[in-house]
Amino acid sequence: MDLEEKIKILQNHLKSKNFKKVIDGSLKLINKTPNNDYLYNLIGMAYQGLSQHENSVKFFRMALDYNPNNVAAKNNYGNSLKALGKLEASKKCFEEILEANPNYINAYNNYANLKTLVNDYEGAIDLYKKAIDILKNNENSPNVTLVNILFSLAVAYQSENKIDEVKKIIDEILLIDPSHIGCHKLISSVTKYSNDDQNSLAHLKKMEQLNVNIDISNFEKKVDLNYALAKAHEDIKNYEKAYEYLLNANELKFSKKGSNLKDEIKAVENIIKIFDDINFQRSNTNSETKKIIFILGMPRSGTTLVEQIVASHSKVYGAGELIYLQQVLKKNFVNDSKYNKQSIIDNQNLYKNIIFSEYIDYFKLYNFHENIITDKAPQNFRFIGFIKLFFPNSKVLHCFRNPKDNCLSLYKNSFASNTMNWTNKQEDIAEYYNLYSKIMGFWKSKVPEFIHDVEYEKLVENKESEIKKILNFCELEWDEKCLNPHKNSKTPIKTVSISQARQPIYKTSLKSSDNFDKYLEKMYSLLK
Repeated sequence: MDLEEKIKILQNHLKSKNFKKVIDGSLKLINKTPNNDYLYNLIGMAYQGLSQHENSVKFFRMALDYNPNNVAAKNNYGNSLKALGKLEASKKCFEEILEANPNYINAYNNYANLKTLVNDYEGAIDLYKKAIDILKNNENSPNVTLVNILFSLAVAYQSENKIDEVKKIIDEILLIDPSHIGCHKLISSVTKYSNDDQNSLAHLKKMEQLNVNIDISNFEKKVDLNYALAKAHEDIKNYEKAYEYLLNANELKFSKKGSNLKDEIKAVENIIKIFDDINFQRSNTNSETKKIIFILGMPRSGTTLVEQIVASHSKVYGAGELIYLQQVLKKNFVNDSKYNKQSIIDNQNLYKNIIFSEYIDYFKLYNFHENIITDKAPQNFRFIGFIKLFFPNSKVLHCFRNPKDNCLSLYKNSFASNTMNWTNKQEDIAEYYNLYSKIMGFWKSKVPEFIHDVEYEKLVENKESEIKKILNFCELEWDEKCLNPHKNSKTPIKTVSISQARQPIYKTSLKSSDNFDKYLEKMYSLLK
């Protein structure tokens, strides 16, 4: 078997996500052909697939050392830099590619994705459109590439709440690919299905037909369609059918992804042990003038709504759901998958607040002038102790809601991150909720004055009085715009909450769990 045939086998392994086979096989071939930049690129892509971006960067660099003109390797390198939070280096990478190769579609797409990460949706939309124009002017362009970038453009418009543009693009995609599952799921998210609305029922029937025709081996499409069908049946109050589709979607995801609950338990127990006797009075107060408002709590607890309320204020910039705090803490404090207590104490005593500075550095590509920034990563509730020590001017808004409603919402939504794989099993959701309750109780025993509770039910029932309490805690003067967060066009929404957060504050989700009581007894019974 010659080299070309062996590489084709490795390419097939990559498509099948057999990443370890790609790495092992490529390394064997490199022993015989050490200067083969294609093989180094292949290994880098396999490490990307494993989310081991430090390793992927190393191999992409080696590919580029052997062949600086390997544009695919450079494009992949840019993506891994982005994943590692090296946003300026990633930006430079994509710009260099497009300067040398103005028709290289993948770089337009990936550069646009980078721009959405830093909330530059106008720049992203412009790049997606340029890529689409190039594809449409090239008769040999594959439809699948055009459809993928059109869909990315639709999602960008949705984040900007430009629903008319979203609908136009969806119509265009469905002309090319009538069974595009992403489009049908997007339609379901913005449609209120009703037994009195024949158009919505026709779409529900279309999705059911698609579901019959999609083989279970097409895992991701099957999962997305089942979530969309569950949402549609819940709208028309067919709760038994809604639960049936939810069960299918979650069991499918669990069979493929497993659960990371044990890792989460270890991490939280490690944090509680370390912070039990930390001196919280010794904060590293040397920080810049920027103030961060951390909006946190269980995912699906109302964090997006609260961010939209606060970010509607004229003096606040809504940065959205960020991973930067987690990345900075991991870089500075994690050894062998555990947080190092001595490193925390050492950083408390430094003159320079490295943690704050590294966190703020991530915002270099963001375009805003406000001195107050929101960070709406719900699971930052794990890191309140770090926030207290290294973000001395910050505020912590803790969002919570009826536990049953919260857990149901987790069960009926799909999360892309592997850190959320505990959401696909009823028992794991309940155990995670109990874990969250445990660590929040711990933080409140240590720094009670540092945390302001925002109860979702009170917020939607007594909007104005609760918003005043939030603004007072954040040391912000009253701003009428905070009463109408659905009109906030300056803060894009990227999470699964997007459709709800673009509506006026509503009460219909209160006690929604009652409709699923008999189906989710296992989960509800485990909640403490």
